[in-house]
Amino acid sequence: MIRELFEGVYRLNGELATLNLTPGRRVYGEKLVTHGGREYRLWNPHRSKLAAAILLGLEHLPLGRRTKVLYLGAAQGTTASHISDIAREGIVYCVEVSPRAMQSLLPLAEARENMVPILASAAEPESYCYLLEKVDLVYQDIARPEQTEILLENLRLFLRKGGHFIHIIKARSIDVTVRPNEVFRREMDKLTGAGAQLLQTLRLEPYEKDHLFVLGRFSAATPHKQDR
Repeated sequence: MIRELFEGVYRLNGELATLNLTPGRRVYGEKLVTHGGREYRLWNPHRSKLAAAILLGLEHLPLGRRTKVLYLGAAQGTTASHISDIAREGIVYCVEVSPRAMQSLLPLAEARENMVPILASAAEPESYCYLLEKVDLVYQDIARPEQTEILLENLRLFLRKGGHFIHIIKARSIDVTVRPNEVFRREMDKLTGAGAQLLQTLRLEPYEKDHLFVLGRFSAATPHKQDR
């Protein structure tokens, strides 16, 4: 039995799945399932915070077949590959600072024409601005104390007006001396103070400890260099 939860996201025999953009290929050892003549990749919520959020009650997913995404902190491409499955006629710009992670991300992107790997620090968006166009969604999953400030700078530079963002707030990466709820409140205040509209927040337990998933919209973007 299969049911579409969001565009390109399915519940298949009780498990979360996306339609495989590259049939026959696995990314992180996930199970491949054929249903109705099409191949799906099961989406592990213990390996992907976006999958966890969907299972925990995400109400809106601003992703579709033609969505343009900037993914900050793509790592080896686990979640980015499922986003690639969904945005199959769009594009996923994958920024990753680790050369080691990039060794896994590069062959993945070679097999997926809608993935663009970028070896760079998300804290230095000017270093990759010449590679990007305006995007519909910025997804951030990085472990740095200034992660919210980094997100906001990328939103201002690359998000189209009124576009969406997904921010994974990692309390223990920001301040281990303060209770996670206080860290979450402080970081959300930074977002709203900068003009962001928070649409939904989700604690990611039991899949991730002391993580908050934040979905929002942002309108205070600046013109991209190519748009000026």
